[in-house]
Amino acid sequence: MIQNSFRKNTSTFMGMLALLACFAGSPNLSHAEASPKVKITTSMGDIVVEVYPDKAPKTVANFLQYVKDKHYDGTIFHRVIANFMIQGGGYDAQYKERAMRPPVPHEGRQAMAAGLKNQTGFLAMARTNDPQSATAQFFINTVDNAFLDPTPIPEGDPVKRFEHRGQIYENVPRENLLNALQLFGYTVFGKVTSGMDVVNKIRATPTGMGGPFRTDVPKTPVLILSITMVQ
Repeated sequence: MIQNSFRKNTSTFMGMLALLACFAGSPNLSHAEASPKVKITTSMGDIVVEVYPDKAPKTVANFLQYVKDKHYDGTIFHRVIANFMIQGGGYDAQYKERAMRPPVPHEGRQAMAAGLKNQTGFLAMARTNDPQSATAQFFINTVDNAFLDPTPIPEGDPVKRFEHRGQIYENVPRENLLNALQLFGYTVFGKVTSGMDVVNKIRATPTGMGGPFRTDVPKTPVLILSITMVQ
């Protein structure tokens, strides 16, 4: 670690300059440590995803634990909507749901404040209507889906005036808005760094009925053979 205090002799000062130069020559070191990568090996090709524990720490830790536990190996992309997203990680090829751990806390607003949005190629957690229900399933946005982003809440308590999708809120306690189900959005925690061509192949696959699902299931199963850490 570089200390805050420096000795006044020249040799120590030059040594510190050399240490700083060493760090300057490795600009990607901290970024690489902070942003692990995983490889999603599918039956249609490989997708590499970078995840951001500095922006959504609990979400990323949860996802990477599933990766280490090999939870995703042998699952499928069970929901594919070309102009929306591809979703997987919860069901095997026989449409049997995998056992999952308890939900991870919603970190959508925190992640969005750090710059992560539901844009093309970005990875987010799938969930039910309950914002605190995300567990193992994830999706990759195939287009920009701003309507999935969390809604920032204006300052003040109560919030004097706030408009969302045509509805006007006036003098509402801040806590009420922070906990309003329709304002949570979805937590983004990573992005595709290579393999968008594979994502686009998956999004273009014909879909229909499959297992318990009436629509949006690939007619030819798209398997997630494995998800592994990239060294």
